[in-house]
Amino acid sequence: MLNLNGITVRLGGRTILDGATATLPPGSRVGLIGRNGAGKSTMVRVIAGQLEPDGGSADMPRGARIGYIAQEAPHGEATPFETVLAADLERAALMHASETEQDADKLGDIYERLIAIDAYTAPARAAQILIGLGFDEAMQAQPLDSFSGGWKMRVALAALLFSQPDLLLLDEPSNHLDLEAVMWLEDFLKSYKATIVVVSHERDFLNNVVDHILHLQGGKITLYPGGYDAFERQRAERMAQLAAAKANQDAQRAKLIDYVARNSARASTAKQAQSRQKMLAKMQPIAEMANDPTLSFGFPNPEELRPPLITLDMASVGYADTPILRRLNLRIDPDDRIALLGRNGNGKTTLARLLAAQLSAMEGEMNATGKMKVGYFTQYQVEELDSDDTPLEHMTRIMRGSTPAAVRAQLGRFGFSGERATGKVGKMSGGEKARLALALITRDAPHLLILDEPTNHLDVDAREALVQALNDYSGAVILVSHDRHMVELTADRLVLVDEGTAKEFDGSLDDYIAFILKGEPNKPGESKADRKAGKKAAAEARDRDLALRKTVRDLEEDTARLTKERNAIDRAMFDPSGAEPRFAKLSMSDLNRRRAEVQAKLETTEAKWLEASEALEMAGAQAA
Repeated sequence: MLNLNGITVRLGGRTILDGATATLPPGSRVGLIGRNGAGKSTMVRVIAGQLEPDGGSADMPRGARIGYIAQEAPHGEATPFETVLAADLERAALMHASETEQDADKLGDIYERLIAIDAYTAPARAAQILIGLGFDEAMQAQPLDSFSGGWKMRVALAALLFSQPDLLLLDEPSNHLDLEAVMWLEDFLKSYKATIVVVSHERDFLNNVVDHILHLQGGKITLYPGGYDAFERQRAERMAQLAAAKANQDAQRAKLIDYVARNSARASTAKQAQSRQKMLAKMQPIAEMANDPTLSFGFPNPEELRPPLITLDMASVGYADTPILRRLNLRIDPDDRIALLGRNGNGKTTLARLLAAQLSAMEGEMNATGKMKVGYFTQYQVEELDSDDTPLEHMTRIMRGSTPAAVRAQLGRFGFSGERATGKVGKMSGGEKARLALALITRDAPHLLILDEPTNHLDVDAREALVQALNDYSGAVILVSHDRHMVELTADRLVLVDEGTAKEFDGSLDDYIAFILKGEPNKPGESKADRKAGKKAAAEARDRDLALRKTVRDLEEDTARLTKERNAIDRAMFDPSGAEPRFAKLSMSDLNRRRAEVQAKLETTEAKWLEASEALEMAGAQAA
């Protein structure tokens, strides 16, 4: 069991965690979520014992082992296999003792303990974990310093999983993984016996792995049972309840303030006024749940071009004189939505760079429409933003010759309006920087968007907004992402980059996942025509699912708005002095009529919300 008792953390004069309290059941798998900058990594560091809170504590049973990946990646001449084996400190110490101990009785105890911890199967377990995270046998034997930073972080993750701590802390574990490795990690964590706390913004990952959601907002934490979808439903209900409670409290507060103001000076009522003044002082404000109006992505739609945009005919591409991909035959039309699948290192980014005209075909042909404009997003663009400049300065520089209104309009599409356009980039969150990079690459309304891992710095709400923006965008999209939810809701074509080439994957994303986990690319006896029909049906189901989600969100907003209006009318009826200006001059009969209209609309909206929610749940059950 993990007890979080009133944890308070202040950094740079700002309160990050404010009396955060929760109790996590033993053996639970908990998804720690919250908006970018909410303090999730801070909370994980407190639990790991790497950050001393200003108040409160994180308590575990005595002797419990906590596992957490350090920020610095492992390095040196040791191999990934050796690094992972060494992560089990008890086994490593016992193995060393078994080679040096001379006392027969002690040696017997050592061997008994080695058997008890299953030490002799450890090499096989270490190799299995490394293979799951993408390391073949040859890679497992190479020195760590021969790998990039991303692959080194995979070694750190493998070592952590191998050590089997009593509390496993994972902070965005999928950021350095491809889709194949994410699928393996999901499968591994589902069978993990001890307690897990994982920070993740991937909806499908959370739905498949966790059994509780720990939501961090405004420095406070709330524990919800179930996966991410269950959390969203519960949060929507809680938002409606909070809105109603806040409206009632505001009305009560207004009455108390009015009574104190009118009766404090009278001797006959002074004591009652003092009593109400104390009630006011003790009344805890009910906070409204924050909805960030700047959370937006708005891709400008391009002018129409005749198909195809790009054709590849037996093309090869690579670096220097070495081809990475050969025999590429691909056609991209103006309305295509393509996801590139395949393990990291197989050439997805190389293909993306060829399509973005950053690389030239070594052999064969690549033909592209002359008027086509391409917007190409990579993580490097996020990292290369000038921290001393503002979004307005970045956009003004890249849109040289454009009017200030045009520059502001492009920034506004991505939530950078007003003061947000003039804040320093160095003080922005990773998600804000990613939005700025997307705003920069789409300033001239490209016909083709190529997005290479666009979600790494985005929280769940921002990812959902990006999915909606991509589905509203009229141009072509090529997506490289390990976020299965985004691929499912965005892509209509799957292209597998593997074995030195790229080919259409004849199946759905579920087929591909089965292929990864079980080597079953398609259902037995299923014809190509059947698979094509199934693929079309899956695309239609995704469209219906997206439409249903939007309907549910819109109805939730309508319900909250109508509830607030009804409460305001009630306040005007029973406390005219505290009425809102729009209701203050209405007669009682007009207020009654208005309330009846609002109540009827509210009941109709709630019925529609219930119907849409049930349809969404039914669609999810059928998809499962």
